[in-house]
Amino acid sequence: MVTPEYGREPARRGSPAPADVWRTPGGRIPLLREVTPGRAGVHPAEGPGGPPAYVPRDAEALLRAALAAPGTRFVLVVGEARAGATRLAYEVVRAVHPRYAFVRPLSRAALPEAVRVAARRRRAVLWLDGLEDHLGAGGLTAAHLDGLRGAVVVATMRAEEYRRRQAREASRLTGCDRGAWRAEHELLGRAAVVPVARSWSPRERRRVAALEAGEGRGPAEVLTGGEGPVARWTGGWTPGAQPAGAAVVGAAVDCRRAGLRRPVARAWLRALYPAYLAGRDGGETFGPALEWACAAVHDAGAEGLLAGNDVLGYTADGCLLDAPGLGPVPEHLWQGLLARAGPGDAYDLGIVARQEGRPARAVRALTAARRGGVAEAELPLALAVGDTGRPRRAAADLAALTRRRELRLGPRHPDTLAARHQLAFFTGEAGDPRAAARQLARLLADAVPVLGADHPGVLAVRRGLIWYRPAEPAGAGREWAALLADTEGRLGPDDPHTLAVRAGQAALAAMTGRTAEAVRAWAALTADRARVLGTDHPHVVHSRLEWARALIADGRRREAAELLSVVAQAGRFLEPGHRHLRLARELRAGLTAAAPEPP
Repeated sequence: MVTPEYGREPARRGSPAPADVWRTPGGRIPLLREVTPGRAGVHPAEGPGGPPAYVPRDAEALLRAALAAPGTRFVLVVGEARAGATRLAYEVVRAVHPRYAFVRPLSRAALPEAVRVAARRRRAVLWLDGLEDHLGAGGLTAAHLDGLRGAVVVATMRAEEYRRRQAREASRLTGCDRGAWRAEHELLGRAAVVPVARSWSPRERRRVAALEAGEGRGPAEVLTGGEGPVARWTGGWTPGAQPAGAAVVGAAVDCRRAGLRRPVARAWLRALYPAYLAGRDGGETFGPALEWACAAVHDAGAEGLLAGNDVLGYTADGCLLDAPGLGPVPEHLWQGLLARAGPGDAYDLGIVARQEGRPARAVRALTAARRGGVAEAELPLALAVGDTGRPRRAAADLAALTRRRELRLGPRHPDTLAARHQLAFFTGEAGDPRAAARQLARLLADAVPVLGADHPGVLAVRRGLIWYRPAEPAGAGREWAALLADTEGRLGPDDPHTLAVRAGQAALAAMTGRTAEAVRAWAALTADRARVLGTDHPHVVHSRLEWARALIADGRRREAAELLSVVAQAGRFLEPGHRHLRLARELRAGLTAAAPEPP
């Protein structure tokens, strides 16, 4: 019978509960030296020759140094799916701390128990493979780290998830820390981050070559262990192959993409997969389809596309989330998932929906979370309401939230400052920029003594103040330049705060008739935002739209039309009716109306 990490294992008496931690058959917490790669979450990739040998990575020295540094409490290994981040972490941590207790929660619900177990140990590693699944409501916090005196947290995270979390809270024009998101940023800021490159360096390939010569195995076997999961999933859709199994995998993949941070229950998969078979011959019933999705192909050295069992639930292979050609999460999946989600799950769905430019979905999910008692949902819900084009309603909700926080926490508490910042933003968006500027000026005076002049939230308040405060163009230009120097010097050129300041400069150039300068500024900003955030990110779409608008103002209508066609492709990930899509339609309509009549 396969182990619970990788294959389908039927529920049985004595199986661990989802809110438990891994233990030996005798019921004790194992030492790291006793833990196999599979128990740590390493892809097994088992073929006839057994699991692939470990190839030392160049990042190993950095990881060893992080573990040896005095006072290390949190090490985060970041890499693309199948880059080897989990294997690297397992091999190095096991070698450095073989006698440390290995504490791994089976789910996010088990995290509090895992923290308690690790805190009671004199020496322990709290192992969180896939940190993204242990964040959000009820997830890991900086306070947990502070309570782990003799333990170290070792976690892995997909590079895309890490980039998104580094960018998402700050990437909006207001960009102040926000409630639970602020706590997540604080946590990630405490980590010693070890990046693992997706491609193999020349030195690593020489090690692989030496291993091949010693084992008589080819490079593909050593590096990947067999056929890629994306190819197996794609092949499953072929008529006569396993479309039902591919549909089960598709449902599990989209559950993760929608924001579900825990394995999907068997009953949920059974209910959600049929819609993926619309217009196809499903062939197999659900049971055999799930078996196929979980089955390892031993003669090809490939593991199942889903990992888990009926007790713990099922999780899609991480590299499937980055498969080429994936469109937005379909509405049928999202609705079905929200209907089954608890309050904590609904919170996660809402946060991801808002990140991805789907504010109507975010409102529905965050409303369910708030009604279910998730206090962290209150602030992002108000922001999502504003994102749907209702800034006055958002401002009213934020005013009430601000008053409650002032009474409960005080006017200068960081959570209150975050609410005041968002209130000022939506006050301005609702048509009262002077009131917004007054609020931001008072906020800046209160925030600097608490957060410090270099804090990203303070820099964001300064940005909003320049935007809303009346000023002559030359003076505004000097203020933007000074803020850019401060932001770039303190946060770096690629930080989303820095990119947002550049957006302010580009907008000022456009508003003052410097169209050629605006075109250059928006073009450069679009390229940098796409590199940092990804080509389909809503802020990249916004930059392209403003670039097109500047091209139109500069008389370069053909280039603007070509750019708007690119926006139309990226816009498929945005919610119907999104403000960016409305602007794109307005710009295209203006081009069409102004086009000369054909001869």
